[in-house]
Amino acid sequence: MVNRLTAIAVILLNVVLLPAAGTREREHIVLRAADDHELSYPTTQGLVRMGRLLEEWTGGRITVVVYPLAQLGSERETIELTRQGVIDINRVNINPITQIVPELKALALPYIFRDADHMHRVVDGEIGLDLLKTLEEKELVGLAFYDSGQRSIYNSIRPVRSPADLKGLRIRVQKAEIMMDMIRALGAVPIPMSFEEVYTALQTGIIDGAENNYPSWVTKGHFETARFYSQNEHSLVPEIILFSKLSWDRITAEDHELILKAARESVPYQRALWKAMVEESIRKARSAGCEIIVDVDKGPFIQAMEPVYAKHAAGLLPLVERIRAVE
Repeated sequence: MVNRLTAIAVILLNVVLLPAAGTREREHIVLRAADDHELSYPTTQGLVRMGRLLEEWTGGRITVVVYPLAQLGSERETIELTRQGVIDINRVNINPITQIVPELKALALPYIFRDADHMHRVVDGEIGLDLLKTLEEKELVGLAFYDSGQRSIYNSIRPVRSPADLKGLRIRVQKAEIMMDMIRALGAVPIPMSFEEVYTALQTGIIDGAENNYPSWVTKGHFETARFYSQNEHSLVPEIILFSKLSWDRITAEDHELILKAARESVPYQRALWKAMVEESIRKARSAGCEIIVDVDKGPFIQAMEPVYAKHAAGLLPLVERIRAVE
């Protein structure tokens, strides 16, 4: 991975020179932003919106160049490049970040949120701000949280209505220990791999299924093979917008405020796009003959998470209680 990260860094530094971290107040600043989805995807469009706001507010002095489709690497790779100051802005899922910021595991715990509105109130409020501050010790600045909807399990073998239906199925997960433990607790076999590998792994039978939201299932073509989507809604893990601490320290306090404002104003825009995309993804999947299983009894799924909480929430119980107490 080191060689790949080095190659990406060299390419970026040759393509976009480092006025991206300029020190003179009126210098043109070019910020490089990464996302692993296509340009039309809601999270990527959120970054585009953020860039347009900054360009408008500064008369073109600050420009954001968005690199979609994992051009700059997988989420784990782009996190490291952001910490190194090669990437300035990075949209990633919470799960890979939990490997370096354990406090964020609280947001990734299965069934920690009652619904999407509850999750929004948590991450947009005092708890979310406190968690964003924890990133600075890891060479990162947290700007805001995007929506990635509910994550559920889909597979190519059979409908899943209970954990018993998952027994023995090989399910792709993100490269995060908490996700692997969750799938094991449900009786399936976790197969960690990057998101970009899932389509081929499904087509070739390396995995039987995966867990993700409706848009990822459909836009990446996973529904072509994994035609059973079980709405068990085990996770409402938010996305996070990161900024490189190295780049942050080389720009002015005035620009800090503009960047934070642009990130936070892009949030409702991204969430509106997300809601529309979920509805369209469900329609497209049903038109293609996929089976969406909505009569899932979540009780046994929640009960199966006891060992996951025992292992991963042991040092986070006060934070877990704060999250659950949010009305």
